[in-house]
Parts: sequence; C-alpha cells; structure tokens
Amino acid sequence: MAPTSNPTPTIYLIRHAESTHNLTKDFSLRDPGLTPTGFTQASALPKTFPHLSTIAVIISSPLRRTLETTLSAFGDLITNGDVKLILDADLQERSDLPCDTGRTPSELKGLFPGVDVAGSGLEEGWFVKEGRNAAGDEAVQGRARDVRARLAEVVKGLEGRAREGGRRDVVVVTHGVFMKFLTGDEGIDLPKAGWRGYRVEGEGEGVRLVEV
Repeated sequence: MAPTSNPTPTIYLIRHAESTHNLTKDFSLRDPGLTPTGFTQASALPKTFPHLSTIAVIISSPLRRTLETTLSAFGDLITNGDVKLILDADLQERSDLPCDTGRTPSELKGLFPGVDVAGSGLEEGWFVKEGRNAAGDEAVQGRARDVRARLAEVVKGLEGRAREGGRRDVVVVTHGVFMKFLTGDEGIDLPKAGWRGYRVEGEGEGVRLVEV
C-alpha cells in the first residue's frame, strides 16, 4: 500500500501489549516482559494497524514490555531501515513500583542486541524514580509536556517528506497511565496493543495532542 497524499503527519499512540504483571498482578516483578498472549497481540499489529507504509519514526519507552511490543510489531521495518527507532526515557510509566522500573543501557543492550541503545542517548540512571523521573504528578506532567514539545519538532521535521508523499507518521509506544498525562485525557484507557491517532497543535510548552 503506497503512502497517501495527506500532508499532515499523524502521531499514533500505542499501548504496550499484555505483560506478565498485567496478568499476575505481581507488581514486585522488575521490568517484566510480555506474556505469550502479549506477544500474539503485538505480532498482530501489522495486520490490524493500517498505517505501516506511512510510519517514519517509532519512539518507544525503554521498559522491556514496550520494547518487546515495538519489536514484535515493527521489527522488520526497523531492521530494514524503513523507520527510525528512538528510545525515550520520558515515556516510561509513572509509578516507582518494581514493575515500572527499567534497566541500565547495558542490560537493555544485552536483551535487545539489535537495538541502537547508545544512539538514543539513554542515561545510566534513566530508570531511577527521582527528580524528573519521580512518580509524583508534577514530575510526570513535566515529562509529558517535554514529550509533546519534542513530538511537535519531529512532526515539523517530517512535513517536507509528507508533502512529497513519503513516510511521514510517528508511532509512540508507551503505557496506560502515562498516556493519560501525555494526552491530557484522564479517561483514555486503550486496550493492550490498542492505538489511537493524534495531531499536534500549539508551540513550545503549549503543545497539545488532538485526537483525529
């Protein structure tokens, strides 16, 4: 399927697929991965997500379940160089429970040897729930605001490609609670491996996501 001529890049938010702690309710598990059902959900995305041919950039939380979702769904596109994968620590889930606490860059590299972890610029302590990564509302709101501002810059950079009919859209793979802060919609509750499209409006700290 060829990219359409729509000149406006779209941001598609995707919630990670089912993970072990979602099923067991054991939140003491450190950075759990997907269940077999979760891998099935993620692997089905290429059939249920109708925008594969327009994706230019994928931005993923560095937690294990989001990366496994990303690679199970879009691994071929990433490996082939069709899309760029970026790991963004600001997309991590909000709580300071072990299940929402990630791993060092070297540990991630060991788990995902094909991912350019270093190229994403992850800091060694990105997963420590202090400062900007704390679980409090103010810190999480700040992370969400920064992500929206960066998304606006990514979209701006893709507008020329969009006008030429090339890959222009952005996929963001993140978490259910953080998604509420990112969208400003407390009622959003996507199913596991569910997705929704948005456009960006505004500038700087005033950037917001508007559902399309």
